Amino acid sequence: MSTPTDTVKAVSWVSYILHFVVAVAAVVPGLHASILLLLVAFIADLIFKGDASGSYQESHFGFRLRSVVIAGLLYVVTLPLWLLLVLPGWFAWGLISIWFLYRIVKGMLALSDRRAV
Repeated sequence: MSTPTDTVKAVSWVSYILHFVVAVAAVVPGLHASILLLLVAFIADLIFKGDASGSYQESHFGFRLRSVVIAGLLYVVTLPLWLLLVLPGWFAWGLISIWFLYRIVKGMLALSDRRAV
């Protein structure tokens, strides 16, 4: 297994921090984070994923990309719940947001231990 470059390490941490800010804002009522933060992190992950190939960092880039795509799909699938009543939509999106936050924290802990997620 190869050692990731300093650039890959830095991009990975910045990406996790941006994901974390968005995830916390999604869970805490009254806080708002721009979707732009998530897009910046997502694009950075796409660009640098190849540079992480062969290192423990490779799993982190894929993990973050999958987390964003799955959460996005879940948000879209549960969007009709908002049309029924506010409560089912709020509940569903709250669960998705908590799940997303859990995944980001799990990834950050693995990254701080320098191990694959």
